[in-house]
Amino acid sequence: MEGGVRLREGEWRARRGGARRGEAASCVTGASASAVLGASKWDVREKVWDYLESSGLADFPRPVHRRIPNFKGSHQACCSVKELDLFSRAHEIKVDPDKPLEGVRLAALQARKTLLVPTPRLRTGLFNKIVPPPGATKEILRTCATSQGVKEYSVPVGLDAKARVDLVVVGSVAVSEKGWRIGKGEGYADMEYAMMVSMGAVQEDTPVITVVHDCQVLDIAEELLDDHDLTVDYILTPTRTIKTNCKRPKPQGIMWHKVSYEMLEKIPILKSLRYREKQAGKDVTLRDEHSDVANANRPAALDEMATAEEARPQAATGSAQLGPRSVESNALSPSLEGSGRLTTVYVGNIPPSLRVSELKCALREFHATPLRLNWQGAQHRAFLDYKDKAAAASAVSSLKGLSLRGNTLRVELAKTQRNKGQGETDSEK
Repeated sequence: MEGGVRLREGEWRARRGGARRGEAASCVTGASASAVLGASKWDVREKVWDYLESSGLADFPRPVHRRIPNFKGSHQACCSVKELDLFSRAHEIKVDPDKPLEGVRLAALQARKTLLVPTPRLRTGLFNKIVPPPGATKEILRTCATSQGVKEYSVPVGLDAKARVDLVVVGSVAVSEKGWRIGKGEGYADMEYAMMVSMGAVQEDTPVITVVHDCQVLDIAEELLDDHDLTVDYILTPTRTIKTNCKRPKPQGIMWHKVSYEMLEKIPILKSLRYREKQAGKDVTLRDEHSDVANANRPAALDEMATAEEARPQAATGSAQLGPRSVESNALSPSLEGSGRLTTVYVGNIPPSLRVSELKCALREFHATPLRLNWQGAQHRAFLDYKDKAAAASAVSSLKGLSLRGNTLRVELAKTQRNKGQGETDSEK
């Protein structure tokens, strides 16, 4: 078969949301097979989105374009998950936040299973754990399963929470009976799975399910798949439960050579995972990272801080015990000291067991080395002085989402900035 999607007899076999099992349905797309041979992933997505809209199968939110599409009959398809033994055996289930998966989230809550939902676009972490209030009624559980309920009834799950996911449920735009999946093109489901592998949250045999309309089950050319693409083991539709028996390996972790700096900035938790894996000795070179350029742009203060840290390890340890006015600093130039242009960044939610040397190591790693570090470990905070607002803003952006020893640090500009000629800031949050 040539690259792309092959339409059986020029048609996509689909059924209306309310169709009975075994009932025939005609879903002609109006496109011939030759029109889609050699199609790209994006061609496939456009065909599916267009067909769902034109055939009246699309459901709220609309239009379905550029989404994991919701469809008429999605709740019926989701209910099929309760018939699977692997669902009955699962204790902890990760379900994507997409609208067509709402029924699976509800089924998990009704069965009193631990439900994990990825944070939207992974902006603030990886998972939220849905925690219904004590004595929650059926109506409240239905609310908890919605996107609004995920916001209202959830708590964040950190990297050190030791999550052990027994079942993964993802949305799809298209999927083949062989288990080859096409998402909406942003790569979040693939990345979420790779991150779970890196965390140890999933195992090689953890099953993956997707829920789609019958018309989204297509023949997909294997050459369209990449090694980072997630495959599925079960497909639930309004009329069928398909076991794919997929043999293609799932991602074995984060493929850092395919991650860009831009993606690292969009998904802050990636920074923490990259930091961890680098500390473990893994190669975490990014797609657009070149060691020679990185070294050439390495701030001089970074090397100075590293040298100072190695030269006086006891001072760093002692500073953590000196109270709110302990200061670790690099030499400030006279012009900067008196210029009044220094800008202070507040770092909060520092874990009690963290040493100042660990924070410094992270600052070096994320190219956020300050001119001076005011360590207030007893108050679980620190203040970082930068030469100007631009440098401080860059540091805040770089450190956003950083997690150390299980705590996601709170990083933002301090309320009170240094005034000309003043000593260390006494800003409090």
